[in-house]
Amino acid sequence: MAVTIIVMACLVAAATAGVVPATPITYATTGYHGAPDAKVVVEDYNDHPQYSFSYKVHDVVTGDSKSQQETRDGDIVQGSYSVVEPDGIQRTVDYTADSHNGFNAVVHREPLGANVASVTKVAAPISYAAAPVVHASPVFHTAPVVHTSPFAYSPPIYHH
Repeated sequence: MAVTIIVMACLVAAATAGVVPATPITYATTGYHGAPDAKVVVEDYNDHPQYSFSYKVHDVVTGDSKSQQETRDGDIVQGSYSVVEPDGIQRTVDYTADSHNGFNAVVHREPLGANVASVTKVAAPISYAAAPVVHASPVFHTAPVVHTSPFAYSPPIYHH
């Protein structure tokens, strides 16, 4: 009973939040198996998309240095990105993508020399020590052994 109440409360909360539509969805069925009709409505379709963006980061404190630029004109994308690796080598990737040739990239690597501010991150060495192993002696709980026999000796009883 409690589970039913909780499930109903969750459904009401989802319906009021807009996750579940308040009105039931009905599908027009076609064919023997009753598959729903697929109707795709795309309102904002751009048959020739165009954009251009770029960014650059150079943080002296952390040593992070990277950049990227990209342009798109229809189905043709051209761009490049670069990053300074921890060993002081700058990796630059120039790339193009289109529907005829696919994605192509050319990678260049060049040392930057002494004029690059590099930050060496040094972490304190971590030493691991195994926890001490204590071997305890086995504990034996022994009770006194009492041997009784039906032929045990008992002193005679005297009556006065």
